[in-house]
Amino acid sequence: MHQIVTKPLDSTRRWWVLAIVVAAQFMFGVDAFVVNVAIPTIAVELKASPAEIESVIAIYLIAYATLVVTGGRLGDIHGTKDVFLAGVLGFTATSLWCGLAQSGVELIVARLAQGATAALMVPQVLATLHLLFTDDERNRAFAIYGIVLGLAGAAGFLLGGFLVTIDLAGTGWRSVFFVNVPFGLVIATAAWRIMPSVRRRAGTRLDIRGSVVLFAGLLCLIGPLLFGHDLGWAPWLWAVMAVGGVILTAFLRLEQAVAAAGGMPLVDLTLLADAAFLRGLGAVFFFFLANLSFYLVMTLFMQRGLNITPLAAGMAFIPLALAFVVASRHSGVRVRHRGTKVLTEGCMLQIAGLAALALVAGRVDAPSPLQLALTMIIFGYGQGLVMAPLSGAVLSTVKPAAAGSASGIYGTMAQIGNAAGVAAIGAVFFAIESLQSARAGFLVSLVLFVTFIMICAAFLARMRRV
Repeated sequence: MHQIVTKPLDSTRRWWVLAIVVAAQFMFGVDAFVVNVAIPTIAVELKASPAEIESVIAIYLIAYATLVVTGGRLGDIHGTKDVFLAGVLGFTATSLWCGLAQSGVELIVARLAQGATAALMVPQVLATLHLLFTDDERNRAFAIYGIVLGLAGAAGFLLGGFLVTIDLAGTGWRSVFFVNVPFGLVIATAAWRIMPSVRRRAGTRLDIRGSVVLFAGLLCLIGPLLFGHDLGWAPWLWAVMAVGGVILTAFLRLEQAVAAAGGMPLVDLTLLADAAFLRGLGAVFFFFLANLSFYLVMTLFMQRGLNITPLAAGMAFIPLALAFVVASRHSGVRVRHRGTKVLTEGCMLQIAGLAALALVAGRVDAPSPLQLALTMIIFGYGQGLVMAPLSGAVLSTVKPAAAGSASGIYGTMAQIGNAAGVAAIGAVFFAIESLQSARAGFLVSLVLFVTFIMICAAFLARMRRV
């Protein structure tokens, strides 16, 4: 049974709905970056240990990545509007809790809750776009979504530094969390008034056993990736990841049993029979494998290898972010005329940008932030051409009834890719830096990024042939 919108939306109103859900996506995206800027201040004021500080960032990602599939499925069962509202209000409340935290441990618990509520909110964004835009305006809607993703990253870096510096009303670092409260309330109010209501799917309920098993499997898989470097990649971490793989295999069998018994599995099993969707997930994994890890390695190279100040290093990413936004704007029009070929073209541009960076880093003794910034524009434009339409392309064959589940799987795959990339490329960079130099580590990392993006392009090309 498909979700049924009780009140058809006219063309104008659905664009207002788009504005509401992408505003929530923007809030989530900013929050993922803004905390990094405030971390040094948080550590001092809360007297938090290094492990506690690392956990403040990592626990948020773990909670989100392990619960986002469940959040997507809840949207399928109870309707995207109700679950979206619950997620936005929960995210707002937990942001307030983060800002009021009095110890490192309390902040970690609050961040865990914040990541969990984000897992309710974010899948409904893609699901809503998938449900409302089924015509020629679909590519334009997903292009706007891509623009928001690019702006959120740049805004996170800038807003974090600004809020901590001005010490708004004496709140210091706490303002990076408090700022979500008024925006969250505005988004929730607008969603309550404008978003279309969706009937609950009668006779369905959440697959609790599947949720618990999936949570455990993803926790075992993602946790070691995020904490591995700090724990020296102890042998037991690999054992935990192997256990995670076994649990995820058992999860798929459990879901088959639930479906055979006439229940509603957490993951719509028809998605696993969709070759285009599965190949799209492969593209998503390798694309995001070279996403956050690129920004990590680029920052480390600038600050540790070139002794560029943190502020100058942060500013060097601004032209990249602007190029990303411009590309996202262009991608909507180009996809309408050229289809998913635009995504593979974006991959080629990313590779060209990485090659240009390698040339600058290898030939110039001390490249300036401006030189690096101008070179990164190529990479940023190519990344925008891929990321903006990628979600729409991957979800294009998904039935409306499985939109939430598919969006959750998309989000999980992206987070696994990000975590794996940061862990793997970070380990390579640090290892080569210790043996040779930060420049050598950076150049080897660029080769790995090119390899990942080429594999992503291969998956995209095969997805078109299905």
